[in-house]
Amino acid sequence: MSREQLVVQRARKSFQTGKTKPLEYRIHQLKSLLRFISERRRDIAEAVKKDLGKSENGTELFETLGLEGEIKLAMEKVAEWAAPRPVEKNLLTISDEVYVQPEPLGVVLIIGAWNYPWAVTLQPLVGAIAAGNAAVIKPSEVSSHSAKVMEDLLPQYLDKDLYPVVTGGVSETQELLRQRFDHVFYTGSSSVGKLVMEAAARHLTPVTLELGGKSPCYIDKNCDITVACRRITWGKFVNCGQTCIAPDFILCEPSIQSKVVEEIKKCIKEFYTETPETFEDYGRIINQRHFKRLMGLMEGSTVAVGGDSDESQCYIAPTVLKDVTGESKVMTEEIFGPLLPIITVSGVDEAIQFINEREKPLVIYVFSHDNKLIKRVIAETSSGALLANDCLVHFTVAALPFGGVGNSGMGSYHGRHSFNQLSHLRSCLIKQLKMEGVNSMRYPPHTDKKLGWARFFLLKQVNVGRLQRMALLAALAGLAAFVVQRFLQWG
Repeated sequence: MSREQLVVQRARKSFQTGKTKPLEYRIHQLKSLLRFISERRRDIAEAVKKDLGKSENGTELFETLGLEGEIKLAMEKVAEWAAPRPVEKNLLTISDEVYVQPEPLGVVLIIGAWNYPWAVTLQPLVGAIAAGNAAVIKPSEVSSHSAKVMEDLLPQYLDKDLYPVVTGGVSETQELLRQRFDHVFYTGSSSVGKLVMEAAARHLTPVTLELGGKSPCYIDKNCDITVACRRITWGKFVNCGQTCIAPDFILCEPSIQSKVVEEIKKCIKEFYTETPETFEDYGRIINQRHFKRLMGLMEGSTVAVGGDSDESQCYIAPTVLKDVTGESKVMTEEIFGPLLPIITVSGVDEAIQFINEREKPLVIYVFSHDNKLIKRVIAETSSGALLANDCLVHFTVAALPFGGVGNSGMGSYHGRHSFNQLSHLRSCLIKQLKMEGVNSMRYPPHTDKKLGWARFFLLKQVNVGRLQRMALLAALAGLAAFVVQRFLQWG
């Protein structure tokens, strides 16, 4: 029996004891996870520095701060999320107890990504714990220092049987995927996402796939280009461009291309100084394989800004490319690095057409003062999300479901959405063994008269809450009439 098989077996056995069902236990584990982040902040920052060259403040801002917010929200709201959810009834079930009961799925496999090795690995774990599941955590082997810290330190805070950390490369992940899980949550590339889904299908296991794609960024020529380029520069080059929701390429009219290039150039200098390679808040490409891939993507395009690189340091400067077409090499795959191509289009019509001719992206960015133009892009395109006049910040809103569509993924998470994604929403109806006369309409023989009554009882939806409010109003009206009558009598 393999190590991975033993780990999954142990997690399932522990889950079957029912210890994750009580909300008090879930909250205790969430508190322990929060304590882990607080007490091991320095260890986490040092690991991310070694993996991605990120500063300590950058790690807190983009890795642990949002994670802390997710945990605190889950602790505060889990009782509400886990409570029975009453639903509307029809006349046939008006006297019955009808509701949705969220229940744990079982054992969840979480396969994390290397670009934000803590945020995208532990945020799904928050949802898994809140929903009452066991979870096997598989951090990415590419961010090896973060994976090692997670393996060594997380079991000191969480239940080791219910929330084990499994490290390793492709073979270990493949062995995990041979096991039966109740849900698989994967963050990474579309190509690997297909393999994960194929493996899960053998056990009819549902999946959440948080993938990526080429997220377009359209700049309207009449918008504030200075502010737009400032926000785009930040969104593109944070984490050295290794962000699944980073703007992948710019679409704009030829008349503003030079202005866009100049404004982004100014912002790069402002954010990262004249020498980004020595600046603390500008990171590095994760490894040499990705460095070479990115350098190859620049072939055939004109460098307008940046272009400097150092293979020994896995460093590529913030780079803007112009004279790019839809057929350019840089447009053949998700960039996932500090390269920003600019493609010129005649206007919003061509921009929408360009977007719709390609796979559905994780996010579409639009910069415009014109609300009608923004609403048009929303109406005529499809993507995991749409963000107007800023970049990335929708990720910080726990009330928004975060996820893709089509080639950019399936399923969503954050806040309540994580809880729902990793729960089974069980339909429950409790009927009394009374009023058999009403129920007789469904028993044979099925006469025309019975069919008529069935239509009335089944097709008439009843909003019980509204009926209760109407009854309360009627009671208050009756009380008011009684008081007025008595007052007039006394008068």
